[in-house]
Amino acid sequence: INQSDQHLHSSHSHSRKMASTQDVNMDGSLTGYAPFGSSTTTLSVHNEEETAITVAVGGNEPSGRYILVAGRAVEKDGVRLPIPVGVLKPGITYRVGGWISLGAARGTSHPVRIHLDVDDNGNETLVECGALCAQEGAWTEIMGAFRLRTEPRSAAVYIHGAPAGVDVKVMDVRVFPVDHKARFRQLKDKTDKARKRDVILKLGAGAAASVRVVQLDNAFPFGTCINTSVIHNPVFLDFFTNHFDWAVFENELKWYHTEAQQGQLNYADADALLAFCDRQGKHVRGHCVFWSVDGDVQQWVKNLNRDQLRSAMQSRLEGLVSRYAGRFKHYDVNNEMLHGRFFRDRLGDEDIPAYMFKEVARLDPEPALFVNDYNVERGNDPNATPEKYAKQVAWLQGRGAVVGGIGLQGHVQNPVGEVIGAAIDRLAKTGVPIWFTELDVPEYNVSLRAKDLEVVLREAYAHPAVEGIVFWGFLQGTMWRENAWLVDADGTVNEAGQMFLNLQREWKTDARGNVDGDGDFKFRGFYGRYVVEVTTATGKQMLKTFTVEKGDNNTALLVDLADA
Repeated sequence: INQSDQHLHSSHSHSRKMASTQDVNMDGSLTGYAPFGSSTTTLSVHNEEETAITVAVGGNEPSGRYILVAGRAVEKDGVRLPIPVGVLKPGITYRVGGWISLGAARGTSHPVRIHLDVDDNGNETLVECGALCAQEGAWTEIMGAFRLRTEPRSAAVYIHGAPAGVDVKVMDVRVFPVDHKARFRQLKDKTDKARKRDVILKLGAGAAASVRVVQLDNAFPFGTCINTSVIHNPVFLDFFTNHFDWAVFENELKWYHTEAQQGQLNYADADALLAFCDRQGKHVRGHCVFWSVDGDVQQWVKNLNRDQLRSAMQSRLEGLVSRYAGRFKHYDVNNEMLHGRFFRDRLGDEDIPAYMFKEVARLDPEPALFVNDYNVERGNDPNATPEKYAKQVAWLQGRGAVVGGIGLQGHVQNPVGEVIGAAIDRLAKTGVPIWFTELDVPEYNVSLRAKDLEVVLREAYAHPAVEGIVFWGFLQGTMWRENAWLVDADGTVNEAGQMFLNLQREWKTDARGNVDGDGDFKFRGFYGRYVVEVTTATGKQMLKTFTVEKGDNNTALLVDLADA
């Protein structure tokens, strides 16, 4: 590897000079990097004369010095960087940071993947720890993560991908343990700004009284998926009734369920679930009108020619949306469009997704219409970056669709807080509300599961663009993903479930004290419904309910209690 001593230019959202003595890898030297794969693969060190990199996470300024991986004969050729033995510990979440760019590339961008090559007691495995869409002439930040179950005998970061012949540029690769405590302190400050407001309860000058304020419920909604089996389970019913405000049907509204055979419609299950939610007083998401992924389209639909498919699609729209007009608060219109394009390809019409949105809005103008997709918040899927998702929203809007919500499914493994927050930041620039629509956090160790769940919930709740969280189930033995449950089959709330309940309690306000000399009682509270109990000096008591709504955080909410 050839090392240059010339000065560099780098930036954190802007360009500035910095010395070239800043090192590239974890241990403070350029040694250790090695080409991986074909014998033609070579490495050399270069200085980026002028870079303008916006640091999304981690806070480390780019050095401007990079490894050029050239002579790549196949896609798997890349660069390997060993990690010193004994550094990686089991059960710890590690971040992988750095930046990737491409040399002259065929096309605007190509996937580059980051893996950990692990020797675990003689068994060599590749652990996924990040993926991105790299571009020629621009730097894309690595936002990867991994966690190991045992301490490896050896490990190395392995960066590969992009088509054969395309040079890959690798800058400032870092692997470091995540400091969740420091992140949570930041998130608590963000939460205070995003979810709370100053309140002044006014009793009138000269009043002398003690005050107890109790929050009845938080305005931020939590929900879960349901199906026709779980609603008859007393354990499920008890937890659902007490801790969730929203529901979504797991499969019962999907086209392959309501019309498994052409012309044989079955809305009985969806009707039963809607009736159940009506009795429980729960709001419901409509999931989903269509599904873009080829593998999730029933065979009879695949067998249709173009005209037949268009007719069947119109019948689905009018049959489903008209039947349930006014019943669903949300609709996922065309599920997972970042990962599938069945209807566009079969109909040969790029405007079909926008048409779906416009038709649902015509047939039922009440619900918010969502895009819904997975992996966007994980930093591991080149097909589902926040930038691509935001571009999809703009594309739909440009074709006349009203996009009322961005759904992050949130099937998260090894979550990394600031990576999730950075993804939400990018999507928030669209101005469209964001929901976590299918949250589950699988981890066989329930203590780690609880910690992982806390990461995702705190990141979501602290961000003002996020307007709700819906779990994809919570009860053992009833969930799509294993090792993600919050409640054991016998009704025991496990450590992960307890974490969820603890956060729900943390995000409610309980204030008490005495009125001041002006007859006021001041507190800062989460949005939601409250009851206040006032006890005067003579022992007289009075109760009043009120609601703290989101408003101008620079202006306190005034609640007059003088006439209570």
